[in-house]
Amino acid sequence: MGDAQFAKYPDLQLAQHIFQLTNPTSTKSAKQASLKSVQDAINENKMAPLYRHLAHPADGVLNAPGEGSTQQPSTLRRMSSSAASLLATRNPSLDVSLPWDEKLYESLKAENDKELETIQKEEDEAAEKAGESEVQAARGKRAEVYTRIGDKEKAIASYETIFEKTGFLGTKIDVVLAIIRLGLFFGDKILVKKTVERAGVLVESGGDWDRRNRLKAYHGLHLLTVRSYAQAAPLLLDSLSTFTSYELCSYSNLVVYAILAGSVALKRVDFKSKVVDAPEIKAIVGSQEDKLSAITGRTSAGPAAGDEEMGDASGSTATPVPTAVNLTTLGGQQDEEVPVDFTPLAKLVKSLYEGDYKNFFGALGQVEVSFLSQDRYLFEHRGWYVREMRLRGYQQLLQSYRVVGLQSMANDFGVTVDFLDKDLAKFIAADRIPCTIDRVKGIIETNRPDDKNKQYADVVKQGDQLITKLQKYGQAVRLRGSERG
Repeated sequence: MGDAQFAKYPDLQLAQHIFQLTNPTSTKSAKQASLKSVQDAINENKMAPLYRHLAHPADGVLNAPGEGSTQQPSTLRRMSSSAASLLATRNPSLDVSLPWDEKLYESLKAENDKELETIQKEEDEAAEKAGESEVQAARGKRAEVYTRIGDKEKAIASYETIFEKTGFLGTKIDVVLAIIRLGLFFGDKILVKKTVERAGVLVESGGDWDRRNRLKAYHGLHLLTVRSYAQAAPLLLDSLSTFTSYELCSYSNLVVYAILAGSVALKRVDFKSKVVDAPEIKAIVGSQEDKLSAITGRTSAGPAAGDEEMGDASGSTATPVPTAVNLTTLGGQQDEEVPVDFTPLAKLVKSLYEGDYKNFFGALGQVEVSFLSQDRYLFEHRGWYVREMRLRGYQQLLQSYRVVGLQSMANDFGVTVDFLDKDLAKFIAADRIPCTIDRVKGIIETNRPDDKNKQYADVVKQGDQLITKLQKYGQAVRLRGSERG
């Protein structure tokens, strides 16, 4: 099992900083910090193509048309879907802007050209004096340079050349994973979808254990971005115990994605076993005892395991709670993670499972503010997610009762009767909740689906469809017969 290649670039955290610049829910101080990170990355990595893509007065997607230039365009440009996915909104209103500096751009571009010329000479010399492996090494350097500076199209073309020229399956998989990260960086969901499928075929043809597990995390994250939470949940949750894809996201972020996907998509039994009681998640969002148990292995080894270690650890409780995150990522190489307050997620999981709906709604609001609105993969679907979680709470309460008082249910969720009435009405109209509301009596009556009646209705419906198809077939046969006559 070889080490992963081409894993250093692109830096997906940089894409998060670009997103924050246009995030309407982000604070000005956070935007200023993100702006500094973007400018530092552009200067440090000589990212002339990305700088132009973002800040150019005529072509840049980040700044307003004409900003930084005395010549104003006469018409507004149409933003591509890929560019829109890189940003938080299609028409960003920037509190903090990325200024365009022509001299800086030309300087960065000159350094890019110089570096690429050096690599071309290296490849030419390798082709004359060395073997194919040295030529491939030069091609790999070129692909990494294009990826590092943010030239998407040339990077993909370079990776495809490497893919065609290599015979090693591990290298092919690494190349495809690099293209997936490029698609994620620029928000190109179509490219990511096709490349994930391509990687799946390669892995199934004989990929090693490490790359198979890495692809699982890649696939789960992609499904999250296209709102396929039900398919993403098992992949993300399975990745928690074998995660090594730090080039994709931090372990903290993976935990957030796994909890959010599992909470909205899993049935109650699976939700308990894979989220509520999962040792990997307890190590992050559980109580202090749960965290120590998961970290020391006591959860799986039994009550008597790790007693001495627990005694030592309990004496060092002065460290902040988020530092426990890094202790769960064993055996991986990663940069130091930013501490994350998982309290809202912990409250969300606990209150949903225990049926504490008032705290559940409060925790859901905190999760929306702290996580859904601040992450580039979750931001687009935040409204849908909050709505689906409210629905899950309503369904969980109503399935236990035949009749529920409207005021009583409103009190349980900590909302007004009018809000509950309007919110439930939307789900009832969409056939998401089988119940009726009687405002005169102030009650909600649940309509428990009868399996026999449902089966009968399905048979009738399918029978009607079959009869319609047979009638069309009969007409087509008669028509052909008349033509022969």
